[in-house]
Amino acid sequence: MRYLIAGWALATAALGADVTFNKDVLPILQKNCQACHRPGEIGPMPLLTYDNARPYAKSIKAAVLTGKMPPWFADPRYGHFSNDRRLSAADIAKLTAWVDAGAPEGDPKDKPAPLAWTEGWSIKPDVVFEMPKPYTVPKNGTIEYTYFVVPSGFTQDTWVTDAEIRPGNRAVVHHVSVYVRPPGSPWMKDAKPGEAYVPPKRGPSGVSAPSARAAEQGVAANEWFVGYVPGITPQRYFAPEMGSAKLIPAGSDLVFEMHYTANGKAAGDDQSKVGFILAKEAPKYRLLTLGVADASFAIPPGDPNYEGHASATFDQPVTVIYLQPHMHMRGKDMEMRFEYPTGESETMLKVPNYSYLWQTIYYEKEPLRVPKNTKVQVTAHWDNSANNPLNPDPTATVRWGDQSWDEMLVPFVGVLVESNADPAKVLRRPGGPAVNAAP
Repeated sequence: MRYLIAGWALATAALGADVTFNKDVLPILQKNCQACHRPGEIGPMPLLTYDNARPYAKSIKAAVLTGKMPPWFADPRYGHFSNDRRLSAADIAKLTAWVDAGAPEGDPKDKPAPLAWTEGWSIKPDVVFEMPKPYTVPKNGTIEYTYFVVPSGFTQDTWVTDAEIRPGNRAVVHHVSVYVRPPGSPWMKDAKPGEAYVPPKRGPSGVSAPSARAAEQGVAANEWFVGYVPGITPQRYFAPEMGSAKLIPAGSDLVFEMHYTANGKAAGDDQSKVGFILAKEAPKYRLLTLGVADASFAIPPGDPNYEGHASATFDQPVTVIYLQPHMHMRGKDMEMRFEYPTGESETMLKVPNYSYLWQTIYYEKEPLRVPKNTKVQVTAHWDNSANNPLNPDPTATVRWGDQSWDEMLVPFVGVLVESNADPAKVLRRPGGPAVNAAP
């Protein structure tokens, strides 16, 4: 960040008062901000026009100087990522100079053409599946993970090159995961299509059976397909440009895993949906999202730097295309390191200031081919002290659990394998069965 600030100071002085919104600022907003800052998306205000942006000029300056926006948390010393959102020193200088000059609009002739956004979607889906009926979210109380089974209706194996979840009510939807349940799977066998289903609890911590099983051994046959989490920006879990897709076997059901959070208000109903872009032909590679999870931790009360570990080993060669850390409110930092069969190791991603509110997928700039027996080693820390502003209870001993005030340790790895590969034989845990899907 130091080199950016130094470059910003020099560039700002050189720009003087010549910078304007139409000529200099709007192109930066289009490239870096408008995906989120437009109607219907997660940004709190639109930044599509001068009239939109002018009232927030000083806030924009503060946000880019502190690195708060655009949100990006990876340590630049490790890894190279194609979706790196950090602004260049030149862009920071332009935004700052514009604000310091009184935020002038400039000549309308300098404006670039507005970007064409797809209303309601970041993709153009070929098919859309929606929860069978609206679900009324309670005003108060703890809402356990709630599941909805939706038959796909696919009578043949179907490959998907892109997908997107659109939450029906962002005010109460904390996260959504869509799983694929193939024919014959006993998972959610008691759930009735079209009806809300809450699985029974198990264990002293009260963790739901699917979540506990996922943490311990992976979802044996029910693949995690696509998700929506807090602060996520429009981003792809897929890589069709590499000849890859995800598979929905013929006759499968889609399972919506809904995590609702009551907000004390009569927030109304939710009816979330998922859209798919379908492949025109079978791909060369199958894309899998793998979870490297550990659920054995117990974070002591007040501990500001409790350390946790997780690991798993690839049982076949894979091509890694993205990494995604995942923790909850007490998450502090995470490092993902690959240990190769040669004995060499490489830090792939280090997030020194993990933000539960801005969860990010980190796409490899160049896809990485790793050999069989490469081990994924994960080290993470939690802050369970009173100094953590997100900590709901620093006096609690915190274990794995579904709710935001519980914790998780489960980074995801997106990999490409041969299209006919057995996903149950891609990744194995220490002393345990293979893991083929994210929890």
